[in-house]
Amino acid sequence: MKTVVLDGYTLNPGDITWDGFKKLGEFVCYDRTPADKILERIADAEAIITNKTPITKETLAAKPNIKYIGVLATGYNVVDVDAAKAKGIPVTNIPTYGTTAVAQFVFAHLLEVCHHVAHHADTVRQGRWAKSEDFCYWDYPLIELVGKTIGVVGFGRIGQNVAKIAVAFGMKVLAFDEIVNKSLETADIKYASLDEVLSSSDVISLHVPLFDSTKGMINKDSIAKMKDGVIIINTSRGPLVVEDDMVAALESGKVASFGTDVVSVEPITASNPLPKAKNCLVTPHIAWAPKAARERLMNIAVDNLAAFVKGSPVNVVNK
Repeated sequence: MKTVVLDGYTLNPGDITWDGFKKLGEFVCYDRTPADKILERIADAEAIITNKTPITKETLAAKPNIKYIGVLATGYNVVDVDAAKAKGIPVTNIPTYGTTAVAQFVFAHLLEVCHHVAHHADTVRQGRWAKSEDFCYWDYPLIELVGKTIGVVGFGRIGQNVAKIAVAFGMKVLAFDEIVNKSLETADIKYASLDEVLSSSDVISLHVPLFDSTKGMINKDSIAKMKDGVIIINTSRGPLVVEDDMVAALESGKVASFGTDVVSVEPITASNPLPKAKNCLVTPHIAWAPKAARERLMNIAVDNLAAFVKGSPVNVVNK
């Protein structure tokens, strides 16, 4: 079986190994693949591995040799899964590799909002502390998390890990999910309706997948239901947030801070308003990227293909 990776660089810029795939047969890896090169590069491939390179209905129609598609991510909207299913091609994803990394990154954003560590460290580097008349100073209100309520929108694996960390900080958790598992409730973690989460939370963290029903769920109407001065963190999918509405809420102070690792179009466009917005932190989609998490992703991706080769595919999203 010949396996072609279309865009392997972000997963493996050189610090981990592709050896697991190489053991399964002929293997070719491209760092990146522009749209006009996709058909050429998968010409004789039976297994395609992609991260963000789209695999469309037209691509599948043009290449009947394709037997398997592996996505190097949890989200799989880059693949026309229905067209693949119609052709009997399993599409697999990586559902659990980044749970702890992404949950940790939520708090990297949140703690930066609370303490502005980078800013204050820069002022010391610039000599301001050495010239200070006082033994300390701060340029922003500093926020203590204990006693605050965090609303976790989407209470799957990542949301549950966010809740555990929040409780360790002394926070209360309101969780919203379409599937309610009461066994996860504790004295500090309770399920609530989406409206209650929006209206009662000091911090809101987004952890839902991108569906038609969730696209644009954070908009001027939902923001209006929130507390004045709410902090919002998005490490899930950029299109969950209507970006122009978020900018307006930041400028008005309705939203005190917005930390996001994802945007509506990636890489971010020069016209995206978020990087220039007041009290907005944008990071370049790196919550998933610690080496340990990428190694887990690689191992699961290899296991997915190996299971397919053995005739018992796992993590199939288009059964």
